[in-house]
Amino acid sequence: MLTDAGTEELDGESTAREKPVSAPKTHNRYNKMEWAGAFGDIGTLIPFVVAYITIVKIDPLGLLFMFGISLMVAGFYYRTPIPIQPMKAIGAAAIAGGISPAALYGSGLTTGLFWLLAGTTGALKPISKLATKPVVRGIMLGLGLSFMVDGVKRMKTAPILAGIALVVTYLLLTNPKLPAMFVLLLIGVAAAPIMNPQIIPELAGIHLGFRLPVFSLHMISWNDIVVGTLLFTIPQIPLTLGNAVIAITAENNELFPDRKVTEKKIAVSQGIMNLASPLFGGIPMCHGAGGMAGHVRFGATTGGALVILGTVLIGIALFFSDSVAIIFKIFPNAILGVILFFAGSELAIVVRDIGDRKSDFYVMLIVAAFAMWNMGAAFLVGVILDNALRRGWVKV
Repeated sequence: MLTDAGTEELDGESTAREKPVSAPKTHNRYNKMEWAGAFGDIGTLIPFVVAYITIVKIDPLGLLFMFGISLMVAGFYYRTPIPIQPMKAIGAAAIAGGISPAALYGSGLTTGLFWLLAGTTGALKPISKLATKPVVRGIMLGLGLSFMVDGVKRMKTAPILAGIALVVTYLLLTNPKLPAMFVLLLIGVAAAPIMNPQIIPELAGIHLGFRLPVFSLHMISWNDIVVGTLLFTIPQIPLTLGNAVIAITAENNELFPDRKVTEKKIAVSQGIMNLASPLFGGIPMCHGAGGMAGHVRFGATTGGALVILGTVLIGIALFFSDSVAIIFKIFPNAILGVILFFAGSELAIVVRDIGDRKSDFYVMLIVAAFAMWNMGAAFLVGVILDNALRRGWVKV
């Protein structure tokens, strides 16, 4: 074919030039901001890990190793700070009930199977259509406020330390040269022996000892699977649906429109990691929306933050698993509270785009109130109320 210049051009070359150029793929980064953002979710991680180790008697080796592996896989696959968190309803029930580790592993298997089937069969598609913007924003607001309230409770354990940490964090929050998280962690490490002098001889007990994870499937009986399903898996489903499927999908796509995910992909992801986790002594995990808010608030913008945190946890698991409970005492509860507080505020502020329709704002507030109690109930109430207002059955 002839070009405007009158020269012949090959059809194949012309076709290639007419094809739209795709956006360049975002690669993971491992700079100081990603390092800072990597620790933006330890406010939820550390308390649950310590409780699992001390109360449920979970071996920290398998717990941290599988957590680290899941973080690294998520970081490389999604290339956004899609978080990995302990499933909170399961964790709270296990810690309160004194259930055996085997029952916890059993619940991980059935949790993984449920979400894998929910994602691959398309069962989530009609449910996700019910998640209108006011409902999703309400869940995110409620979860954010829950994090902030929990953070304030933890800060009350050492108000002076928390006050100093809050001021320093606000001053450095947007400083690219000196990330706030680094200073926050240093304040915590420096304050720990001052607040609790007995920790100094305990820290001397930290020792290096290499161990590899042990295959744990033989520990799980059918009875453990039944108990784990009834006590843990079923009560966790509504919370995971609202927080770790619907809310995290909306949050990721809002923050990173160039790296969007779907509810199906997130559900399948949670299914796979929970089927794998119990095989080597890991706990049930999810992609909680609050975790992404924490990572992002402290500087993370790629999956590099997850790879960094995953590598740190794997290193601790393999070489310091017998000293985990001592190591985590370095971070005072008040410092963890400050991290939770900022993660919650980052998640809650997303709702600023709700618009000026009174009905949408009303639905969001109602859903947020219920979400601070129960995610499943919040989703159900939100769907019913939103549809009733749109159809004119009720007015506000």
